[in-house]
Amino acid sequence: MRIGEAEKIAGTLGRPSKMPGFSTSTSATECKIGSRLRNVPGSVCEGCYAMGANYQYPSVKVAHARRLRGLRDPRWVEAMVRLIEARVDPEDPYFRWHDSGDLQGVWHLANICEVARQTPGVQHWLPTREKGMVKSFLRGGGVIPGNLTVRLSAAMVDGGTPTSSGLLTTSTVSSNGETIGCRCPAREQGNSCGECRACWDREVENVTYGKH
Repeated sequence: MRIGEAEKIAGTLGRPSKMPGFSTSTSATECKIGSRLRNVPGSVCEGCYAMGANYQYPSVKVAHARRLRGLRDPRWVEAMVRLIEARVDPEDPYFRWHDSGDLQGVWHLANICEVARQTPGVQHWLPTREKGMVKSFLRGGGVIPGNLTVRLSAAMVDGGTPTSSGLLTTSTVSSNGETIGCRCPAREQGNSCGECRACWDREVENVTYGKH
């Protein structure tokens, strides 16, 4: 598959300035749980960063819509594998799923897992609030490949870690500096990951982010 064809199916990859490498995203308006949490005071989605700023540019909205449509294309896995292999730096092989947006269904997670399996030299990170989808995937016999770290994200600021039954990693948000596990260092280093790769590391049980 040629790069141009892959981009027509899956959309172009993004490159967030904060973190290493590339990512893919959809509109935060399409989040399932996140859309409800945006209306809950004290939730991590209240004042969602992906509902403003650069995410509201017309070109970004068009890109989000294309990626969302592409998820249902039977060639989506092949397209994403092609793009990741072509774009990700083998010297710093990290890829983030959803700097905006979230899982659309169990089928979506299954496809992401297949992309990860077919790109074994890349470390993938998937933050998600769709705990039910992840649990359904695992109960149905789904297997998360070793190079994909799925982090269940806490619903509330200062609310503690999501229950993961020890099967998955998690992340929390703190407004007072209290840290569970690893503290995200981005705030102290120019809003950048720098050399930190904790989010992609399955050995790091929880990452605590400061409240934006």
